[in-house]
Amino acid sequence: MISIKMTEHSIRMVGHAGTRSESGADRACAAVSALTCNLVNSLHDLTQDKIRAELSSGDADIRWDRLSEQGKLLMDSWFLGITEINREYNCIQFH
Repeated sequence: MISIKMTEHSIRMVGHAGTRSESGADRACAAVSALTCNLVNSLHDLTQDKIRAELSSGDADIRWDRLSEQGKLLMDSWFLGITEINREYNCIQFH
C-alpha cells in the first residue's frame, strides 16, 4: 500500500503498491513513480516555483513554500492521475 499525505506545502509518499503481476511487474507502483517524477521535473522545468524534492524507491518528499498557478495546475494533473491509478488498483491510502 502506498501512503500519501498531502498538505498545503508538501506531498509525502511512502510504501509500494504491492500489486505485482505474474511477470513480477508492479504496474501501479511504476505508474505512481512515473507521475511523481514527472511532477517534480515539470515543476522544475516549466515553472519558476522553488521546490525541494527527495525521491527514492518507495519514498517521496516534495515541499514548497508557494506554488504559481502553473504549479497548482501541474499538481492538480498529478492528483488526477494518482486517483485514477487508485481507482484501478486500490493501492493508495490518502491521509
